[in-house]
Amino acid sequence: MTTGDHIPMLTTTFFPASVPQRPMGHYAHIVLLRETDSYSLFQTDGELNTARVHAGITHDELITRITMFKRKQTTPERLIGRELLRHYGLVSGDSAAEGKDRKTDDRGVAIDPTGRPICDYNVDFCKQCPDCVSYGFAIGDAGSEKSKVYSDTAYSLSAFDSSHESFTLNAPYEGGTMSRKGEVTSRINEQDHVRPQTLFPAVITVRDLTAPLFLYVLGNVLRARRYGAQTTRTGTMTNHLLGIVLADGEIFSNLHFTQHLYDHVAGTPDFDPSQPINVDVALSAARALLPELISADRVAVRQLLMGEDLARFVNELGGRTRDEAGMGELLHAAARDSSAYHAAYIQKKGRGK
Repeated sequence: MTTGDHIPMLTTTFFPASVPQRPMGHYAHIVLLRETDSYSLFQTDGELNTARVHAGITHDELITRITMFKRKQTTPERLIGRELLRHYGLVSGDSAAEGKDRKTDDRGVAIDPTGRPICDYNVDFCKQCPDCVSYGFAIGDAGSEKSKVYSDTAYSLSAFDSSHESFTLNAPYEGGTMSRKGEVTSRINEQDHVRPQTLFPAVITVRDLTAPLFLYVLGNVLRARRYGAQTTRTGTMTNHLLGIVLADGEIFSNLHFTQHLYDHVAGTPDFDPSQPINVDVALSAARALLPELISADRVAVRQLLMGEDLARFVNELGGRTRDEAGMGELLHAAARDSSAYHAAYIQKKGRGK
């Protein structure tokens, strides 16, 4: 299959043929139920992020929920994509040189000795790869590009009390004990963690990207596994894909989705607010709820892909990306679209200064 072929089940004609300079109302929404698979850390200043909100729409009691801020979601997914771009040779793994040692191509993009563009995350963006065009960049006076991938704070479906656990952490000496030469270490700390099987309903909105670039973003979401504090101790997470919505505007928020889903789950016979929410029950309720929430939004929906059609689409996409040739083909198609956008708009802006 070539990238120009029809992708089964997904209406690829909805997407623009090229990334436009101005918003054109091509919104592709990825609806997820994020599930922690291990103890995770979503924190600021050493504490879990939380928010005091209403439990649901009909269940309007106030509860505290764990929050997963925007960057806690998009950064791991973005880094997965950048890793793939380096692996398939579309960007270099080198850091950009400075001064007279810095080499650039005819577009002004820093390149390594082999001629590949150097894209140094948060230091020296290349401005032309699928990551830069999709997720945006900011380089001070050197320019910026607004992200075309929107995310919002995600809220735990269950309350804080049943979603976190506190651990006492220690740092033993190499001998495995907490004492050395008769002195006991004070390197003991207490840290709250998010419990496994805590659920975070979420919507990712992709605006005005071409079909290959949308598949690049979607692939990053499906491949990402580690979220939270950016260390080797990040928690693992599964992103359950509930649906893809192609529309002419934005749909419901994460909090709205979470509160409606809580009402549905709270109405099930075995619901206990003091216990973790059953994942299968939540997934079933979310799939039943999605068309209802979509119909209540004031947007024209071109396609709502879910159920068996969504499963076939994901299997087809997975079959392509599990093969190195297929993955390389998809990434090269995305790179062609991002390079074309760079040449048409970003490069011209740079020359005009």
